[in-house]
Amino acid sequence: MENVIFDQIRKTVNDNDVVLYMKGTAAFPQCGFSAAVVQILSQLGISFVDVNVLEDNLIRQAIKDFSDWPTIPQLYVKGEFVGGCDIVREMYENNELQKLFEDRNIAVQ
Repeated sequence: MENVIFDQIRKTVNDNDVVLYMKGTAAFPQCGFSAAVVQILSQLGISFVDVNVLEDNLIRQAIKDFSDWPTIPQLYVKGEFVGGCDIVREMYENNELQKLFEDRNIAVQ
């Protein structure tokens, strides 16, 4: 079962430039950490795919195993795991997140 779910996660992160595994949706985040990352991405004008881990407990656990990262949200850019809320926030404040998007040819507003 894990291989099937990992394949699903791998396909999602590889088929989309920016993916946020989060609690809730971009329109209706279900936790403050997810809301903070959505706000940062929105401020930068970044289009992203949101995956609501609350809809599927298998994905909720599998994404933690897949990234070897214990918390949600989790941000992926061009198939690469970037980090959770604290890392994204720190990168944003240091302009490293904006540079990451620009280096990956993802337009930032």
